[in-house]
Amino acid sequence: MQRTAQEYSVAERLIRYVQVDTQSDPNSSSFPSTEKQKDLSVILANELQAMGIADAHMDEYGYVYATIPANVEHDVPVICFCSHVDTAPDCSGTNVRPMLHRQYDGRDLVLPDDPTQIISPKAYPYLQQKIGDDIITAGGTTLLGADDKSGVAVIMDMAQYLMQHPELKHGAIKILFTPDEEVGRGTAKVDLQKLGAQFGYTLDGGEAGDLEDETFSADGVEIVVHGVSVHPGTAKGILVNALKVAGAILDRLPKTEWSPETTEKREGFVHPVQLTGIAEKASIHFIVRDFETYKLAEHETRLQQLAAQVVAEFPGATMDFVVTEQYRNMKEVLDKHPQIVALAKQAIEANGLTVKTEAIRGGTDGSRLSFMGLPCPNIFTGMQNLHGKHEWISVQDMQKASDVLVTLAQLWSKQ
Repeated sequence: MQRTAQEYSVAERLIRYVQVDTQSDPNSSSFPSTEKQKDLSVILANELQAMGIADAHMDEYGYVYATIPANVEHDVPVICFCSHVDTAPDCSGTNVRPMLHRQYDGRDLVLPDDPTQIISPKAYPYLQQKIGDDIITAGGTTLLGADDKSGVAVIMDMAQYLMQHPELKHGAIKILFTPDEEVGRGTAKVDLQKLGAQFGYTLDGGEAGDLEDETFSADGVEIVVHGVSVHPGTAKGILVNALKVAGAILDRLPKTEWSPETTEKREGFVHPVQLTGIAEKASIHFIVRDFETYKLAEHETRLQQLAAQVVAEFPGATMDFVVTEQYRNMKEVLDKHPQIVALAKQAIEANGLTVKTEAIRGGTDGSRLSFMGLPCPNIFTGMQNLHGKHEWISVQDMQKASDVLVTLAQLWSKQ
């Protein structure tokens, strides 16, 4: 069924949703990490109920669960569409002022709240392909929040359309909105038994046609350096400054390889993300990434040896080396269920798009969900330049994503 432009709600929804501040906090120990994430979750649960989805609700942790009931009599797999409500801590998400640039004409987009912020098609080639589309940006002082409120808007638009068109046949469709994805805790409190889905799709991808079935495998590493503290007035020959030892470890990291800024495609890396401490004790937090899970141990051994060599140069200093598993490459699970990706490809192509299967140099909620028992590749929404003031998205890309979900729901009803 071909929809008219007026039948889509994605633009209106995204513009509303991004004005709700849902930034998560990596330094918080609560769940969700910020209570304000629930502000959007409440809105979404209420809007789903208003569509006629009776079981829509937000739980105590800020997750939204809902079921679009099946309208076929035969048994078909239950699928889930999932997006996250939080925005990244990297850039302010407070007082987002969304701007709708109708029928983009190919020129630079100068953001009015800070004219030094310019989104240029020269810098961002995908924008050149969007001439004639309606483009949404922020005003220039905040991120937009299309990551992942565009996914939320797409799923909500799909839900509304299916509820309004019962002639479109589909099985039961579960909707899941999660908090805290941006700080790595998006699935920490999810109840998959309550969700009751067999297969899933996250809506957390980029260019139209993108379908991601592979992510990094990921670990976290903390190196804790223990120095020797003493009053600086009587420190000669005694003091061992843990901060200086930590700085030396960072300085010893390779300059031309093994880092995010020097790698691409399928190359892994080790990346320091936080340094804290005092003279007596300092901690360096790293993220370790590779598409091949076995290579994580190789990276960690190399890092541990490098750090140990540095610490040995500071007599009296010691270190602890702690590895924490974060997530694993979803492809290890998805390859066991090829129909999930195959049907997504079919749905994308049925809507006139070329499928681009990519490996994500990162992770999504789908990475963890796949290993928790809900195989879950990632589908595009159109969002670009994530986590910063130059974030933008094409309304038409979001509309296509909604069409893909509607098609996908119907394809699963035939399985």
